[in-house]
Amino acid sequence: MTRVVQCVVLKREAEGLDKPPHPGELGQRIYENVSKEGWNQWLERLTMIINENGLSSADPRSLELIEQHMVGFLFGEGDMGRTPQGFQPPGAKK
Repeated sequence: MTRVVQCVVLKREAEGLDKPPHPGELGQRIYENVSKEGWNQWLERLTMIINENGLSSADPRSLELIEQHMVGFLFGEGDMGRTPQGFQPPGAKK
């Protein structure tokens, strides 16, 4: 049976994740409140954040910044997680 959550990203009920996608309390919070579709939206944003900021998932300082962006994007907390001003996705009309 599919697990359903009230997704904080989509602002509606949607299919939940199969397991926590991140370690610790944050991972559990994401598991309980973010849908698969919402998580996939975060992964797309994460790619942009890593590329735009030259981050490395092997660097502890980068991981801290990534988590700040993650909490901002998924839960709207803090100053991180928003699309950079003036950002145009590839292929967007200018």
